[in-house]
This record gives sequence, structure tokens and C-alpha cells, in this order.
Amino acid sequence: MNPLPVTIVTGFLGSGKTTLLRSLIDAKSPKRGQARRLALLINEFGEVAIDGSLVRESARSHSTQGGQIEIHDFAQGLIAYGDDEQFLPTMLAIAARRAHIDHVLIETSGLALPSAIMEQLQTPALAADFILDATLAVVDTPLLLDDQFEPADEGGTHAQARASVAELFAQQLGYADVVVLNKIDAIDDAGLLRAEERVRARAPNVRFLELAYDAKLDTRLALGLRLHQPSSISHDHRYTPLASMPGEQAVLAPSQQRFNGHMHSGLPGHVHGLTTHKHFHEQDPGWLSFVLRSSAVQAPSKLQAALIAIGKAEPILRCKGFVRVDETGQVILVQGVRTRVTLAPSSTAGSARSELVFIGHHPSRARVAALLTELTDTTWS
Repeated sequence: MNPLPVTIVTGFLGSGKTTLLRSLIDAKSPKRGQARRLALLINEFGEVAIDGSLVRESARSHSTQGGQIEIHDFAQGLIAYGDDEQFLPTMLAIAARRAHIDHVLIETSGLALPSAIMEQLQTPALAADFILDATLAVVDTPLLLDDQFEPADEGGTHAQARASVAELFAQQLGYADVVVLNKIDAIDDAGLLRAEERVRARAPNVRFLELAYDAKLDTRLALGLRLHQPSSISHDHRYTPLASMPGEQAVLAPSQQRFNGHMHSGLPGHVHGLTTHKHFHEQDPGWLSFVLRSSAVQAPSKLQAALIAIGKAEPILRCKGFVRVDETGQVILVQGVRTRVTLAPSSTAGSARSELVFIGHHPSRARVAALLTELTDTTWS
């Protein structure tokens, strides 16, 4: 049997990786005309699996269409690296059920690099059963155009965070075959060209740039790309470049809109080596995650305003969670990227308390809890 294809989805905190995965789950296979049979490995930096819960919502709908989804949660952003004892057994179990699985998708933590997974796929234990299909890096395009992935000129804690973000962002792009420009619905052609130029400046060897309108990507642009095939003259499982790509003289197209999500102005592919990079939050211990909880019913507008204020006061780059908004247990989904905070209805089962995950660079849990308590007039701890 042919090896199972594996797609790695990487990208910085809040770039939209989970939303993109949900759209891929919902899409039907163009060849089979029916829902795909997928195995998903979801990796989060934090003790509460918010992303896994969201993916399970899509999986329930997917199963009614005849598809099969199996989901595996990996906590603390350590998938496939170091002391992670879950990755290899999970992949071997998937290999044992390969007749019932079409594709494997792995979502890395927003503070991780995909290189550990890439190396593991090339080991003797997994190389016969799996092959890397492609590595996708999802980009929050408005933040890219707003220079939020550039080092700051001023000093202090916020400058340290900006420098760490810039370094990680460039590394994630450097390991990608495909970069997905996400959250682009309000961006014109000129903005898309600037975004592509900024991506190319950091990672000139990225093969493809794709556009995700409405946080959706055609499955033909994400799954089954076959960008990594074993060499016909070597058996060391190194990944080889894709042939017949545009050369270094390739130029940017004058209009990206006409591609409708499929712009191929890339340079030749690069060879992925075997060096495993530590997950970024291990290299820089300033990255912290914590959870705040409240048993009180929350007023959505007041909570949203509070989280925006906290994003301005503290180096919080990501917040997410489920919040109880009435006595019946109804919850809403909270998604925050810096000071951009959205609230949406959720079908997740109600809970007796609200939970919010915060991720940032040297954030103060005590100050965030105090601000959230003060600004919402409810107790968070």
C-alpha cells in the first residue's frame, strides 16, 4: 500500500489554523465525491483544548455526510519533540487503520516549528507508512501588513515579545511549502501584493502562496499536493525538490484577485534536512500560557471591551475560550488576537463556569485576572 499522506499546518498564534482545518473537514473529496476520512492531530499551547473542541464540532457534522474523523489532542505544544511519548504510538495506531483513512492532518501549536514532525516522518519507524504531503503556514495577513511581525524599535518587554514573534514567524515560513494568506476579505490587490512581497522577503523558497477568502481554502490547494516524494536513487528518505517550478526570474503577477485563491509565483522548492528545532517556547521561556475561570454569568459586550483593554495593557497575543452568558449554560466562543476580539455563538455543551486561555510573552497572570475582574464586575481567577 502507498504511504499515507501527511499535511502539517503551522502558523503563529491566532493566524486561523483551526478555522482552516474546519473548512477542510467540511469539504468533500473532489475524486471520491464524498467526505474524506481524516485523522487529525491537534496541538495546543495550554492546558485547555479549545481548538480540539472546535474541530470536534465540525467532525460531528462531517460524520453525518458519511465521512470519518478521528481526533487526537496533544497538550502543551510538545508534539513529536523531546519527551513527547504520544506522537509515535498515535501514528502507528493510525497506520494500523490505514485502510480506513485517506489523509492525516497535524496542526502544530502557534509557538512551535514543524521541523520535529518532519524529522519523525523520516525515521525508520514511520517512513514506510507515511509521507509528508506538504507543510502549510497560515498567515494573519492584516497583522503582516500592519508590521506586527517586525521587531520593535523601542525597548522593554513589548519589544522583546515583538523580536520573538518576528523570529518565530520567519522560521515557520522558512519550513513551509505553501503559505496561506488568511483573513484577506477586506484587502485589495495592492495589499495582497505587499503581503506576498513580505512573505518572499522572509522565505524566498516557499513554493506556493494561496489565498483563503472567508477563511476557506479549496482542498485541491491543500491536500494531495504530493510535494515530497522519495528519491529514486537514494533510500535515506530525504525530501526532494519539486521539478519544473518557475525559476528565480519569476515575477509577481499584477493582479492576485484573478487567481481566486491559487497564486503560483513561487521559486523552486527547498530540501528539508533532518535537524530538529526545539519548539520555540522552549527556546524562549518568556512565552507563557494560563487559564482564568469564572463561575459568574458574563455580559458579552462588557467582556469583549475588557479583553480589548487587557490586550493593550499586557503583552497578550492570544486569548480564546468558552464563556457562559446565561443561567441555562449557553456559551459563546471567544477568539482574541492581540486587541482584535470576536464573540460567536457556540454549540459546545454548556458548562458551570467560563474558561479563557491567555498566551503571551512575559504576561502577568495576576494583573490580567485583576483587570478582567474589575472590567467585567465578575470574579476571575
